[in-house]
Amino acid sequence: MDVPPRISVVTPSFNQAAYLEQTLRSVIEQGYPNLEYIVIDGASTDASVEIIRRYERHLHYWTSEPDQGQAEAVNKGLARATGEIVGWLNSDDYYLPGALQAAARAFAEHPECGLVYGDVLAVDGNDRVINELRYGHWTLEDLLSFNIIGQPAVLLRRTVLEQVGGLDPRLHFLLDHQLWLRVAQRAPIYYVPERWAAARFHAEAKNVAKAASFGQEAYAIVAWMQTQPGLVNDYQRLQRRIWSGAHRLNARYLSEGDQPAAALAAYGRSFLASPRVALRDWRRVLLTILSLFGVRWLRPLAQRMRQNRYANLHGAGKFDQEKKI
Repeated sequence: MDVPPRISVVTPSFNQAAYLEQTLRSVIEQGYPNLEYIVIDGASTDASVEIIRRYERHLHYWTSEPDQGQAEAVNKGLARATGEIVGWLNSDDYYLPGALQAAARAFAEHPECGLVYGDVLAVDGNDRVINELRYGHWTLEDLLSFNIIGQPAVLLRRTVLEQVGGLDPRLHFLLDHQLWLRVAQRAPIYYVPERWAAARFHAEAKNVAKAASFGQEAYAIVAWMQTQPGLVNDYQRLQRRIWSGAHRLNARYLSEGDQPAAALAAYGRSFLASPRVALRDWRRVLLTILSLFGVRWLRPLAQRMRQNRYANLHGAGKFDQEKKI
């Protein structure tokens, strides 16, 4: 019987004891027969180390020591990874059952690909599903215009990752997207329309606590594109679409960060660059306009309606805490 390809998963963590155990179990309980699991903790001062020790027999390697943030922690873990397939899972996110098997199957069926990805559930701090992030069969051009792939549902071919290098430590918010851009220059990417992971949106998460910073980093990535020999021609050909996508991403996060005036200004810049790109967010634009004029009850209503739509997925990441693993 053939041995499946080794998959290496890295979990970077810092003071995430509230969610860390769920993350660890979601990897371990995949039941994948050739798993290498690495945990890099940044010298947490909460109960994280106690939790890691509880599961250390399932870990290939773990450490708890100071680092310079997520990029350094992930890169440190990936440097130890020996799997043909690699990925990382932040300590407030989790895999859904069967994700690693599905990724291995996708790589086997598409050996030319350097990256495969699935869909992501957005959940709150209590595991209530608040949205489903569905993607598409995207190419480098789509990534250049800031179609964002949810990082928890991405796995990479290690040989391609070694060619492009790890995460850029100068980035803190869209560091994964910039890596996908580098990978997509070297090899095709492939989408599997299945739910592979859940990303948590809670008050301390970067996607909530520092929402306004994402747009600024998008603009930094646009500047970076113009310095890359492999992207300059694409940038010149697609620059209106690229800038529209960057402004649209900035507007989304500003809107979520309750800055409606700034969000609408960013949407305006997106529309001027490419109406087709900007109008993909027409519902959010409408909500942002209403928020600007004090009609704020529609946003929570829309959120509740969306939660009700996914009510049957409540607790999708819950694990039986009595189960012995």
